Amino acid sequence: MSAPDDVYTHGHVDAVLRSHRWRTAENSAGYLLPHVQDDSLVLDVGCGPGSITLDLARLAHAGSVVGIDRSETVIAEARAAAEQAGVGNVELAVGDVYALDHEAAAFDVVHAHQVLQHLSDPVAALREMGRVCRPGGLVAVRDSDYSAFTWHPAVPELSEWLDLYRDVARGNDAEPDAGRRLKGWALEADLEVVSSSAGVWCFSEPDDVAWWGGLWAERVVASGLAEQATARGLASADDLARLGRGWRRWAAAEDAWFAVLHGELLCRPRRSA
Repeated sequence: MSAPDDVYTHGHVDAVLRSHRWRTAENSAGYLLPHVQDDSLVLDVGCGPGSITLDLARLAHAGSVVGIDRSETVIAEARAAAEQAGVGNVELAVGDVYALDHEAAAFDVVHAHQVLQHLSDPVAALREMGRVCRPGGLVAVRDSDYSAFTWHPAVPELSEWLDLYRDVARGNDAEPDAGRRLKGWALEADLEVVSSSAGVWCFSEPDDVAWWGGLWAERVVASGLAEQATARGLASADDLARLGRGWRRWAAAEDAWFAVLHGELLCRPRRSA
């Protein structure tokens, strides 16, 4: 059976990749860090431009990290970042989470950040991640939950943006409210749940608000989201421009505040009887 041909809702425009480059192990994988040892063997699935991947490689300095992504473009960027940073214990390659090119039980930690929400079959992906995780190792996943996003002030265009994003994502057979579903997906994949928690990104400081609002003002008019929304008749170019202006109006508010909720899960392959 062939792997699903999933559509990445955001696409890989620079406004998307800028948000990916901002991510670090500290701000995006804190729930996992206590479990990464000096000599850990780590697989980072959907590694993007590699900012979290390189942090994991620095932590596992006596071990190694493999980062994979479906996009050749972002893998090339990740390789350049690793070379520039002088991180030598990392391998970066194009790969498919549904068919990982690794032996069973090859890794101590198998990590994916903001990946499962974009997949049409997250349970199959978790099964495959569990296959390459050693007994007693950890599968670690973190995904946002769009319906739980909250912000102030209540700019109407942001509510419209959220509805549009969910419609586009679900049109791709993806699940934008993945965070709340991680535990259930892991159980369906026959993984043992070790811990289930939540984490938050909060944008409140003026520079953070300007960065976050500016990113989305760009993304809503020029990204995979914009292309898919217009192609499916869910929004016109004028609609998207209006939403972009709403994002800039939100970012200009003195009391602007935005919280992004994430589900976080540590699980492992079940022990054989």
